[in-house]
Amino acid sequence: MATSGKDLNDGDSSDDEVFEVEDILDYAKDNEGTDWYMVKWAGYSLADNTWEPIDNLDCPEIIKRYHHRCYKRKRRTEFINSTAPKMKKAKLEVSIVPVDLSYQVKKVKRQLKDWQKKINELSGDGAPISVENNVDLEGPPKNFIFINDYKPGPGIFIPKDPIVGCECKNCFAAEDGCCTHNSGTAMAYTLKGKIKVKPGTPVYECNKLCKCSAKCKNRVVQKGRKAPLSIFKTSNGCGWGVKSLKDIKKNSFVMEYVGEVISNEEAERRGQEYDCNGRTYLFDLDYNESDCPYVVDAGKYGNIAHFVNHSCDPNLVVYGVWIDTLDVRLPRIALFACRDIKAEEELTFDYQMTGATGMSQAPSIESPSEIQHRNNLSEDSAVAKLEPIPCRCGAENCRGYLF
Repeated sequence: MATSGKDLNDGDSSDDEVFEVEDILDYAKDNEGTDWYMVKWAGYSLADNTWEPIDNLDCPEIIKRYHHRCYKRKRRTEFINSTAPKMKKAKLEVSIVPVDLSYQVKKVKRQLKDWQKKINELSGDGAPISVENNVDLEGPPKNFIFINDYKPGPGIFIPKDPIVGCECKNCFAAEDGCCTHNSGTAMAYTLKGKIKVKPGTPVYECNKLCKCSAKCKNRVVQKGRKAPLSIFKTSNGCGWGVKSLKDIKKNSFVMEYVGEVISNEEAERRGQEYDCNGRTYLFDLDYNESDCPYVVDAGKYGNIAHFVNHSCDPNLVVYGVWIDTLDVRLPRIALFACRDIKAEEELTFDYQMTGATGMSQAPSIESPSEIQHRNNLSEDSAVAKLEPIPCRCGAENCRGYLF
């Protein structure tokens, strides 16, 4: 006489924990024909009563006893009505009692809270990450593993031993000998750690061989995320999103885009799967449109940037940043604020940001007309069909299609 669908504890009870049914108090059938019973749980107060579907219950004798009581009440009512025909009968209004989903809500909130704790332990940043879903009953994403640095894919090696570092004690005072000058670029940051070069300009930070201290102003991305962020369920059908929990100033570093580093060939294979799902987590490392053999895939392995949505009018912009890995083909993908961002505002970047930054999300973007042309090809063609994906960003300058 128990059910596995009831969650009466606020603690970490197992999903398989069972509870004893003391009595059945009421019955209703929903619009889909499912039988629901109001359950009084043994050892719990009436305040803990819940509606349970028949599939959750394993107490046939108690259910049978309830229906027997109902049958006896019905026969008694029929007898009274038949012996008092002149009595005015009360109008009986029957309505479906709404199903109590509180236990499901509680279960999802506990799962999200556990996931929040886990990703904060793994993130490696000082600023916290919160998780919230006030839209539906979806729990933590499945088949996603949180990481805080590039993960080498099959056959990929990521070197992390720079061959040279600067000798500066103060990199801003001796800029001509710092890492930026040695790499043929200007200092990318202000003394307050804001990016000052245009998107598309390579950014070279001081690395672990440099003589400068960890407080050096040319160490920004490597110091990690500073703003507390929230992964939240959007209400516009865009799935999960990310928002800032505090104001972020223009040109401030916000987060890195982290994932699995894979080959172009592997990216082509995975890209076909992502196309079928209408979304891609592939990010080309084609800096300055050079031939690059690497792609970052944040689909299965990634950090909080995995959940950042697209906008045709974004508040984040991408820069390529080199720190300990100086291979020109392996920049770190850093997202900076391109305007002031208010607390509780959703963070977005443009998935079609080719050209201006020198990098783009893969595969190559096609216009709706190009996609239509592909779809008009013969059924026997080896070229895969793609449907244009509508954009839901809501920006005034929205292009209408995501891909």
